Amino acid sequence: MFTGIIESYGLVKEIRQDGSNVHFILESPLASELKIDQSLAHDGVCLTVVETSSDSYQVTAVQETIQKTNLSSWKLGKKVNLERCMPANGRFDGHIVQGHVDQVATITGISDQDGSWIFDFEFDASTGNVTVEKGSITVNGTSLTCFNSKPGSFSVAIIPYTYAHTNFHQLQIGDRVNLEFDIIGKYIKRILKGYE
Repeated sequence: MFTGIIESYGLVKEIRQDGSNVHFILESPLASELKIDQSLAHDGVCLTVVETSSDSYQVTAVQETIQKTNLSSWKLGKKVNLERCMPANGRFDGHIVQGHVDQVATITGISDQDGSWIFDFEFDASTGNVTVEKGSITVNGTSLTCFNSKPGSFSVAIIPYTYAHTNFHQLQIGDRVNLEFDIIGKYIKRILKGYE
């Protein structure tokens, strides 16, 4: 379980195809603290650490993960938002995040607000995922609050600290980002709609 509070970056150093799997090697200040079999959120995608060294580590993504996230667009040198699992005695500084990406969205607008930034996103509403005005959303693993919430679109405001300490400062219009919708909203939707 995660909270959407980004701890550090990972820098993609190597990408290796292995059948239908893809191995990613990332360099990070967290590497020396990681253990094999540990879950680590990468831009909101929960991946298992399979190898470690003093300054880098490896994770493997299966085809299902590649198809449903933005991992297929990762390039060498990309900065990736990282969050380790929440310790049992930790605080929920963000919201409940599972590290299970629901779908991707496209950035349709970025506006500088003279000290903060507004990012606008569009996603395929036919999936049935919804946002709620002033509700929680996870974008590339970052816990944020939605506004301008409409079917298939929403906006978030990014403060300077978040802009500098996540990969938001590298994002551009047209980029694809990982979305995880609020778990409470997903369960309420399932209860109301049932299994179709």
